Amino acid sequence: MICQTIRKGSECAFMTAKGCAYNGGLCHEIIESCQGCGRATQLEAGWYCASCPEPAIKWKSGPCNLATHVTATVATTQAKINPIKASKRGSR
Repeated sequence: MICQTIRKGSECAFMTAKGCAYNGGLCHEIIESCQGCGRATQLEAGWYCASCPEPAIKWKSGPCNLATHVTATVATTQAKINPIKASKRGSR
């Protein structure tokens, strides 16, 4: 349904015929970690996340999985090579 509280005119999953069904009935502003995210939208009341009504919860246990400005780093480790087997492979 279309939001009638803070994000007026935008689609909201928590909006019902009785009003906002989210905890407290209002969306919360973005936190400092959300600065630079592509999902942050500026409204007349402030900056809000377009995907999450309470961004602080998404950042509680690590980086937000919806953040567009955070890249996941994958650690690659070098496998230990047996020098005897490596010398046999090189002689082929």
